[in-house]
Amino acid sequence: MTAPTDEFELRSQTLGPLPVVNHFLDRLGVVELLERHLPQDDRRLRLAPAVVIGVVIRNLVLHREPVYALGKWAAPFDPSLLGLAPADSGVLNDDRVGRTLLRLFDADRASLLTELVLRAVDRFGIDCSQLHNDSTSVTFSGAYRSATGVSRGGKATSAITFGHNKDHRSDLKQLVWTLTVSADGAVPIAYREEGGNVNDDTTHIATWDGLVALLGRSDFLYVADTKLANRESMRHIGSRGGRFVTVLPRTRKEDGFFREWIHTHVPIWTEALRRPSRRPGEPDNVWRTTPSPIPSAEGHRIVWVHSSLEAVLDAESRQTRIQRAVAALDDLAARVAGPRSRWHTRAAVEKAAATALASSHAHRWVTPVVSEITEKTFNQEHRGRPGEQTRYRKTTRNRFTLTWKIDTDLVAHDAASDGCFPLVTNDTSLADTEVLAAYKYQPNLERRHAQLKGTQLVAPVFLKDPARIEACCAATSSPCSSKRSSNGRSERPWPPATRRPSLSTQKNATAQPPALHACWRSSTDSLGTIWSMTTTSSKCSNPASTRFSAKSSISSASPTPTTSDESPTDPTRKPSPEVRKASRRATRRALLHPTPRSAPTTAARRRQTARTRRAPPSAAHHRSARP
Repeated sequence: MTAPTDEFELRSQTLGPLPVVNHFLDRLGVVELLERHLPQDDRRLRLAPAVVIGVVIRNLVLHREPVYALGKWAAPFDPSLLGLAPADSGVLNDDRVGRTLLRLFDADRASLLTELVLRAVDRFGIDCSQLHNDSTSVTFSGAYRSATGVSRGGKATSAITFGHNKDHRSDLKQLVWTLTVSADGAVPIAYREEGGNVNDDTTHIATWDGLVALLGRSDFLYVADTKLANRESMRHIGSRGGRFVTVLPRTRKEDGFFREWIHTHVPIWTEALRRPSRRPGEPDNVWRTTPSPIPSAEGHRIVWVHSSLEAVLDAESRQTRIQRAVAALDDLAARVAGPRSRWHTRAAVEKAAATALASSHAHRWVTPVVSEITEKTFNQEHRGRPGEQTRYRKTTRNRFTLTWKIDTDLVAHDAASDGCFPLVTNDTSLADTEVLAAYKYQPNLERRHAQLKGTQLVAPVFLKDPARIEACCAATSSPCSSKRSSNGRSERPWPPATRRPSLSTQKNATAQPPALHACWRSSTDSLGTIWSMTTTSSKCSNPASTRFSAKSSISSASPTPTTSDESPTDPTRKPSPEVRKASRRATRRALLHPTPRSAPTTAARRRQTARTRRAPPSAAHHRSARP
């Protein structure tokens, strides 16, 4: 006997990549760790803290929605895949998530993250013999007067303040984020959050000591950028049995010595690495190495590397700067020699030439030359026709001409070391090729920073409590977005989100809207972690004053809205052309204007009004004004 069809309702729920994500969460035991460190000890809580943090982690892995939109994001998914009950997605608001982040801050986060990292290393067989470290600045917009680093329950909070901003926004406050990943899949091993005015040079000793305590060994290879090349850090690591590889900064005397030495000597270069060019028809990029004739001032070994692509880029950069300087001086020379020149002294002309050179950064090769010419003019003392007795008055005026000189010898001197950079290490057992290979893995760490600072869809991150900020950083540091099984890498993109229909016997239940296709980006990383600052929020009365700004492009595609002509029971049906066109238009607007534009100033409004008054009426206006 067939039951009447009107007694049932077909409801669609999105699965997406959640089964895959949950598989790796189960292998790492994330749920059990969260339940142990965030117990549900308050009966008034409608959602367990471990469940809320689990939803935040899954959101970070998949879509990185703002916290105030977590409930809307979780609604299309099967609640059981998120650890929720059927009606729990409606209570996932920003206040509840914010209070849960405070519980995470108050918990023993160090033990939680340490146990999680050790589980990942053990269960996925991550090789920790080579670790990479780098720091970046996380920029914030707003006053953040309470984020002064004061302690909460004996734990220091985030000190958001001004410092050397790597996003070139010196007008905004920041945090310094230090990240260490393994060379096996760029898996995050440890992170440190420092105040915004902390110098990167001082972070390596504490970071290295923490890695030794975490891994129980000190013989791993520690790779970092130029900030590691200071006497204190290298001595600290070397004296305790550690190994390091870093770049020697350009300000060191060893760098200047080699660039002078290579001008008069021919080093023996050995090819270490070759990669095909990204553009067809162009030569391969070849890296060659040679040992330095002298060690560093600390007695460490220096390996010089020459990159053919970097040599071309250095030559093009130098030539572009010289051309820009010549163009700027040429324009200045025409104004100096003009009849209405406003430079009347040699010092003023030299200052203007130095300013023109400063913008092009070519003062090393281009030298301005100022010449002075005295012009004599004779005028009659009195009016009238000149005669034999007419007296004349002589007037002298100093005029200046500006030329320039390019030091071709210095250009040839610098061209001899184009594409060269020095690597310093205390490991004498590594070959030059191995030293270069260790350093060439550093860009994988940079990608982790890009994921951390990626824009959260179109909306900025709204933050208020510094304790929630640091708790959010702890939530992002769990290595939960693994794409690695036991061996190999997965390079196939995840298919569109599948839906699981279910029958409900509630006859008068409200029909659920069709589930939206989730956006899933394929990754070729082995056991990678998406490091992204989630959009955490407390209840902000003025959200525009507490905006988190991230320097990146849009990292997640907005879901395509459904229309009434799309069948909710047909998950494979493509959206209509109008819907696709609207989605493309919205994405284009988000890319061009990722943040709300500020109100125009008074002067800007006046200029716009003046242009409107001067502009002639358009043809459309004439047509519309006709009867």
